Formats: sequence, structure tokens, C-alpha cells
Amino acid sequence: MTTVNTLTQNPVQENTYLVYDNDTKEAIIFDPGAFTPAEERELAATIDRLGLKPVKLINTHCHFDHIFGNAFVVERYGLQLGIHPLEQQILEAAPMIVQAYGLPPMTASPAPDYFIHDGDTVTLGTATFEVLFCPGHSPGSICFYNRAEDYLIAGDVLFQRSIGRTDLPLGDHDTLIGSILTKLMPLPDQTVVYPGHGPTTTIGEERRENPFL
Repeated sequence: MTTVNTLTQNPVQENTYLVYDNDTKEAIIFDPGAFTPAEERELAATIDRLGLKPVKLINTHCHFDHIFGNAFVVERYGLQLGIHPLEQQILEAAPMIVQAYGLPPMTASPAPDYFIHDGDTVTLGTATFEVLFCPGHSPGSICFYNRAEDYLIAGDVLFQRSIGRTDLPLGDHDTLIGSILTKLMPLPDQTVVYPGHGPTTTIGEERRENPFL
């Protein structure tokens, strides 16, 4: 069994997820959003408090708010970074985009060490996450579905009563809607969705009540 721990950080309140095996305490860090030294300390302190051993660093996509903490995590824990290949150009452009938003300079993310593709599986202890390619918000957005425990790490694809914005470079509304309808809506109603921003929801709630679907 696994546990999902949430840290909400940085100027746009992004959700960093520490997903860990309850027995081994091995953990995947999804989308580290730590932007300031204080937030880096908070992330490290949470990992220490829970007794975790980080073993994987994964970005669901590479908009700057989801990668602020990549450099810190790689340096502190020696992890390799996994992303979808279509996100590499966005990863590389992030420091320039941050400046365009008028935010303080960010430490550039290390380059990816490996790529994650649709249909791949990611393991954590005895848990398995199925990779679902869900472009639209970003060209290489990927979600991670734990079928046995019925939850989804959704990045910025699907939110409580909303969806990812598509007015950013390389975003496309029709593509995003298609991704949600074909990849996420077939999941069970009770599937818990852990989004990149805001509170958790379920697939059933969004199927019934999301005004964008």
C-alpha cells in the first residue's frame, strides 16, 4: 500500500506529491514546486519527518511551477529525472518564462535522465502506476494511475470542477478535452484524483459536475 502526501508551494500554489510505500518508505517525488529556500527546507523536513527514502523524481509536465524544485531534489537526493520527451523544450525554456512572468530567477532544472511514454509502468515497492499520455495543457502531460489503490496523479490535466488552462504556448483545448474523455473518464467513479493545484476530487464527481466536460 502507498500513501500520498501533499505539499502546496510556490507563488501559484502548486501541489508537490510525495507518494511512498508504507512498508519500505521508498518515495516518488512528483512535481517538486519548492521555489524559495524556506520551501526547500519544508520539503526536506517533510521527507525526514516521514522517514522517507526518495528513489524517483518525475514531472507530470514541465511548466515552471512544477519544476522549481528539480535542481534541489537532484542535488540533495541524487535522483534521476523522468519526463515525457515532448516536455523537454518546455523544461529548457522555464527560466526564461519565469522572467517573463516577473518572478525572481529560478535555478534551471537538470536535463532529464530518461523519458516516460504512454503505456509505460512506474513501480514503487509492490505498487504499479500506469502512465496515461494526456496532452493538451502541455504537449507531453502524463498522468499516473495506481489501479490497485484507485487513485490518479493528474498534474494539470483535470482539477476539481475545472481543467488545465490551454492558453499557454503549445496548449490546445480540443486536445485536452480529448485526453480527458478518452484517458480519464473511463476510470472508475471512485478513482481519487490528485491534481496539480487545488483539492482532491474523484472521476465520478468530475464526470457529473465539471462544467468543462
